[in-house]
Amino acid sequence: MTAGSRPVRVLVADDEALVRAGVRAILARDPQVEVVAEAADGHEAIALVRRHRPDVVLLDIQMPGLDGLTAVARLHREPTPVGVIMLTTFGQDTYVTRALEEGADGFLLKADDPRELLNGVRAVGAGGAYLSPRVAGRVIAGMRAHRAAHPHRPLERLTDRENEVLAGIGAGLSNAEIAGRLHLVEGTVKAHVSAVLAKLGVRNRVEAAIAAHEAGLAAPPGRA
Repeated sequence: MTAGSRPVRVLVADDEALVRAGVRAILARDPQVEVVAEAADGHEAIALVRRHRPDVVLLDIQMPGLDGLTAVARLHREPTPVGVIMLTTFGQDTYVTRALEEGADGFLLKADDPRELLNGVRAVGAGGAYLSPRVAGRVIAGMRAHRAAHPHRPLERLTDRENEVLAGIGAGLSNAEIAGRLHLVEGTVKAHVSAVLAKLGVRNRVEAAIAAHEAGLAAPPGRA
């Protein structure tokens, strides 16, 4: 799921029309970002994703009908990949953890600087991951606690090539960008990414990126 040279296509899902208008106005500052649809709840978001095939979906957590956390789980099972960023007022650890478990590629707060929104959309649109600096620290702390309870996740289990791929994930690069950096085909990188996630016991690229940061390979997503 890379946008290539065309604009990153974005769907904004929030039950408040004023919020959707504000997000659209911020994204309009970047000519390489295009809002292709808006949704007022999770059901509408899923239907519009199928119709418009965006690169990135910005999902509010609390929406009527179908909330954002349930919607991201369903979008994650769609046959056509789409990057999902949770954009919400709520930064509680339980929301962040569940969003990542359900397959979200990023987590932003509505109180963040507008530049964070643009940075997040660009990163996820390129196939990477992005966390608001306001929540990244808490996610790192949670991962450290998890590792203390489950200590058998040494990076030594990774091959040299897998460590290089992990560094690329930590830098927020897409599979295509990692392939270009390492002079590999994209399918080979995808296989390495799967192996890295399995060996580290992490659930997604966000957690892998944070593991890369903790190992000194790269900055965590959203903190580069």
